[in-house]
Amino acid sequence: MKRLQWVLSALIAGLFGLSLAWYFFDQKKSPPPAPREFRAVWVATVANIDWPSKPGLPVEQQRAEALAILERAQALKLNAIILQVRPAADALYASELEPWSEYLTGAQGRAPTPFYDPLEFWVTEAHRRGLELHAWFNPYRARHNTAKSPLAATHIAQTNPEAVKAYGDLLWMDPAEPFAARRTLAVISDVVRRYDIDGVHIDDYFYPYPIAAPVTAAAGVPVIKPATTPELDFPDEPAWQRYRAAGGKAERAEWRRQQVNQLVEKIYRTIHTIKPRVRFGVSPFGIGRPQLRPRGIAGFSQYDKLYADVELWLEKGWLDYLAPQLYWPKEKKAQDFAVLLKYWIERNPTQRHIWPGLFTSSINDTPKSWAPEEITRQIDLTRAQRGATGHIHFSMIALLQGRRGIDARLSAGPYAQDALVPATPWLDATVPPVPTLKRASGGATAMIAAGVGKPVVAYAVWRWYGEHWKFSVQRASDTRLSLGADPKLGKLKSVVVSAVDAVGNESPRVRLDLVTDSGS
Repeated sequence: MKRLQWVLSALIAGLFGLSLAWYFFDQKKSPPPAPREFRAVWVATVANIDWPSKPGLPVEQQRAEALAILERAQALKLNAIILQVRPAADALYASELEPWSEYLTGAQGRAPTPFYDPLEFWVTEAHRRGLELHAWFNPYRARHNTAKSPLAATHIAQTNPEAVKAYGDLLWMDPAEPFAARRTLAVISDVVRRYDIDGVHIDDYFYPYPIAAPVTAAAGVPVIKPATTPELDFPDEPAWQRYRAAGGKAERAEWRRQQVNQLVEKIYRTIHTIKPRVRFGVSPFGIGRPQLRPRGIAGFSQYDKLYADVELWLEKGWLDYLAPQLYWPKEKKAQDFAVLLKYWIERNPTQRHIWPGLFTSSINDTPKSWAPEEITRQIDLTRAQRGATGHIHFSMIALLQGRRGIDARLSAGPYAQDALVPATPWLDATVPPVPTLKRASGGATAMIAAGVGKPVVAYAVWRWYGEHWKFSVQRASDTRLSLGADPKLGKLKSVVVSAVDAVGNESPRVRLDLVTDSGS
């Protein structure tokens, strides 16, 4: 009996040891899945928030500032830039439809001298650094209140004034005027056709944010301030009357939402007809419809005031990613970050990407500044929420200036390791062919070659140092892979590489073993 017990104990110990050995062998043989996270930043050009630093800079200084932004983004291990290319019915690129932006050259309609195409420059230099470039359009704004130069003769307010309305100190394209919608769709289509962008992005400006209506009184009668501030209604009466005369029955608010819905759907379908791989993203105000909100959530209603039915867009799948602007710190319980993030994920039956916007520019030198830990906390909350796979910083100026050490905190913490952009399988689920990996003569490098067929944009690279796997992303144009030792991890023993296409599909892996456990 004792002998039988000994045999059984030895067998169990042997099986445990075998399973343990297999575990370590498997860890050595196969690295984990590549980390994936959309890490992006908005680069705002309106009012020269991020780039260029002021209007009318010499071209070389514009380029130098752009390169500084891209270099910082690459150093931080971001993987996407969202560049504002249409702040207000104008263009930061060569367009036959709209005039050059005054935020670029200092005068609307004036081209840069010597001539260059800023968007082409940004796309080329972003891709050179392994960064995606998403073109950000404002769909309806026609003139910002910071604008100073006269409207160019080719501006929509000059060529088609019936499509543009004055609202407070803004000019706004009327969403219900057919020409305004056609112009926005034509502008976006033009950019998708002519530039190698990775995404099209629109922000939270649909109908304008409401402003207070002026309170007037007859001469000699004192102005009595009302208990609630009345709002100035958007002046879309001509389009509304045409709709009613044609037999339209919807209430005015619902009719306005229909105008925005139609444009969002058309943008989504048009982009994918032209280039199926280009993703469409929307960044709305962060609080949803009042009747659907979680208990305790309160605040501005974009559904009722901006006429943006974001929940419908998610339900219909009219976007590839949603970036709700969750711009509140932890003490704002009525706008709780985690609760709002969970809300948008639960309103996502088509399983689109959810990448919340973070208000990183609230880190500043004022007494009301956020602590940098607020942003890293929100990144942690996003990572902990199943269904959220990335985030976007507003805006680049905070990261470029490294306000209160936020850049160092990101590099040392959540951005210590590279990450691939999450895949978008509803656009394309075909994986690229496996690459080849061959050690070059001399042994210090290996050469990567993409497989024949589907183009790739990057390589996911795992390096095995005997105890640890280390991950990095390498752009597809860089076909040389270093095989050197790591100063902290020691001698490199194996390399595993896969190819990644434009929508994030990853090929089967190829492995190159360099050193055996015996050291040979």
